[in-house]
Amino acid sequence: QVPLVESGGGLVQPGGSLRLSCTASGVILSIGTMTLGWYRQAPGKQRELVARITRVGVPNYADFVKGRFTISRNNAKNTMYLQMDSLKPEDTAVYYCNGYFDDWPDANYWGQGTQVTVSS
Repeated sequence: QVPLVESGGGLVQPGGSLRLSCTASGVILSIGTMTLGWYRQAPGKQRELVARITRVGVPNYADFVKGRFTISRNNAKNTMYLQMDSLKPEDTAVYYCNGYFDDWPDANYWGQGTQVTVSS
């Protein structure tokens, strides 16, 4: 069973917006003590960190998305979000949800990824 499930990807025009969601499955009962993040991987490139949010909601962002993307979480819904605005063609990638329990940072959980394509 996949511990984290992404949704919300798709095709959007440059300048458009998308909202990604990441929901914990039954393998993870609660995200409340987890640090969560979004990564992305474009064809031929390494996976890179896009944004991360601590269990108390403190975000941090890669420079290339600052001012355009917003990460948030709703622990009651076991869900994390990534609001992506002012999308650019270079944002095209598979976006992955990641999480780890703060007491066990070496045990990373991943989703299967959702494709985001920015193209006219």
